[in-house]
Amino acid sequence: MRRVIIESPYAGDIERNTVYARRAVADSLARGEAPIASHLLYTQPGILDDTVPGERAKGIEAGLAWGAAAEATVAYIDYGFTDGMHLGLNRAQAEGRTIEFRHIGDNQ
Repeated sequence: MRRVIIESPYAGDIERNTVYARRAVADSLARGEAPIASHLLYTQPGILDDTVPGERAKGIEAGLAWGAAAEATVAYIDYGFTDGMHLGLNRAQAEGRTIEFRHIGDNQ
């Protein structure tokens, strides 16, 4: 299985974006990939609080550290880009990782 980092919006409309990120992970799995969506993992209750800047930064860095193991970064862009997504895409580009952009539709 190809290991991919999932980039999708989280900040902003967190409820909508969480549903969308889950759909992105499901889409990636359906394509035979092994995705990691750190913004879904690290923002669960009791882990990190995305509204606290220091905790948000820690979560972003932890997610980006997975880049060494990933073969690609896949951005799901039906809802546009967030600052966190731009950080992930910039890191992928700097590390020479393949970047793909996908749409899955915005209906929940």
